[in-house]
Amino acid sequence: MGVFKIGDKVEVLDEAISGTVQKVDGDRVTLMTSEGFPMQYPAKDLVKTGRDISISNFEVAQVKQEKELPKRRKSTGTKPKERHAPKMEVDLHIHHLVGSTKGLSNFDMLNLQLEKAKGQLEFAMQKRIQKVVFIHGVGEGILKEELHWLFQKYENLEYYDADYQKYGLGATEVYIFQNP
Repeated sequence: MGVFKIGDKVEVLDEAISGTVQKVDGDRVTLMTSEGFPMQYPAKDLVKTGRDISISNFEVAQVKQEKELPKRRKSTGTKPKERHAPKMEVDLHIHHLVGSTKGLSNFDMLNLQLEKAKGQLEFAMQKRIQKVVFIHGVGEGILKEELHWLFQKYENLEYYDADYQKYGLGATEVYIFQNP
């Protein structure tokens, strides 16, 4: 940065190293660290320290400008996988809804599952969640049929089989149209 002379006290920019100039060879400066190690640096990476410092604010600003690289802006766009990923999953397997099925008839279990599905669908609509996946399992298909019958009652949604790779045949995805 400046002109260095043998004997000048210097510090290395961006490193906790200081020492005394031992040799100046064009742009290369060799300094002896306080630990006794000779080290070589480009002159632009060194700054004088001690009493004979004469650095202008302009030089300081120049060094800062050289050292400050512009920060990369984080991309705020959503990745394609995230864009198409469901926002909410509702597992309707009966063992997720009740501690024990003891004493429950098939009709009771089906009604519990449908109540859960309706409640979660209403919640998603209220919270403006666009996609909900209802995991119903494969089984005999009765729950799936009942869910489809439930979904048909709503005008602001469409439903279709969920991602086969992730859920197999045991899930239905609902897309809820958002009213402006």
